[in-house]
Amino acid sequence: MPDFSLTPEQESLRDLARKFARAEMAPQAAECDRIGRFPEEIYRKAYELGLMNLNVPTEYGGSGLGVVDQCLIVEELAHACGGMTTSVIANCLALEPILLGGTPAQKERILSPFCAKYQLASFCLTEPSGGSDAGGLKTRARKDGDQYVLDGEKCFITNAPHASLYTVFATVDPELRHKGITAFVVPRSAAGVTPGKDEEKMGHRASSTSTVRFEGVRVPATDRLGAEGEGFSLAMRTLDQTRTPIGALATGIAQAALDHAAAYALKRQTFGKPIAEHQAIQIKLANMAQAVHAARLLTWHAAWTIDHGAKGTLESSIAKCFASDAALEVADEAIQTFGGYGYMKAYPVEKLLRDAKLTQIYEGANEIQRTVIARELLQKYA
Repeated sequence: MPDFSLTPEQESLRDLARKFARAEMAPQAAECDRIGRFPEEIYRKAYELGLMNLNVPTEYGGSGLGVVDQCLIVEELAHACGGMTTSVIANCLALEPILLGGTPAQKERILSPFCAKYQLASFCLTEPSGGSDAGGLKTRARKDGDQYVLDGEKCFITNAPHASLYTVFATVDPELRHKGITAFVVPRSAAGVTPGKDEEKMGHRASSTSTVRFEGVRVPATDRLGAEGEGFSLAMRTLDQTRTPIGALATGIAQAALDHAAAYALKRQTFGKPIAEHQAIQIKLANMAQAVHAARLLTWHAAWTIDHGAKGTLESSIAKCFASDAALEVADEAIQTFGGYGYMKAYPVEKLLRDAKLTQIYEGANEIQRTVIARELLQKYA
């Protein structure tokens, strides 16, 4: 049975993230959301505190944290702002393929200079013609001597306009589908790399999202991760590692919604008493608390499973799927608790609902998560 009691070091990590989130992120969250501002000064401070590059080993300049530790940090950051948290942790997603598929020489050559200063990286898998169908991507990688030439377009890429490094998945032969997909590390400075304009999004508006075009981009074979055709497996293994912190991000949003709803219920009075004394509101708060608690425990269990050497595909899919559904449900109930005020932008809960929605979509839509869960489950009975 896993022991989820935190060590003193983990308590310190969580406290550090909480203080940063409440002091730096929360005061600017509403304004950044309103105008869609990318608060790079906050992301620089997160880097300086060791709250970025969480999964990169210390020998390459990262924080070298396990998945449980990452989840503790991510939940606290997301309590303040889901959008900012997405941009802070995007490096973990982009750099994970290098950690999983890179040679020791590649890791030292790429990761050490990248982590030595504040920089952003982007994970480039999704394309306009297919999101969940990653095996059908169309970005081409044509071999030309000791180089590859990349042509194609990626979409919904977090931090793309601000990134200095891209992890790109392209196919050497579309007829091979997933068996032709290959991964590359591409610097922003390479000729032919063009990020698009920021997308106008429903939520996570403090995070930057855009397309990236690759037109005749020459990539040395030494910047290929693994062998040709290993890219799809590398992408899926990456998501197995990074999906669980998305469960933590969703849990942070849900906890914030519960906190706001409970505090409001104690202040708001109807019929001569606080609405917290009405049974209907108490039932709402109790259901919300159950959902948050379950989401946290499922997320911690998935993280613990991965930290103890298991692949964690089933556990991470369950955690991400449940926590993101819970976040949307709890945020919706928070708005209902606030009543008409909850629908107004002057109050914090409508933003939480918009931010919660994306957690059901990115790093694998929840429909895909349920397919993965069923597949993993049925293998045990085959």
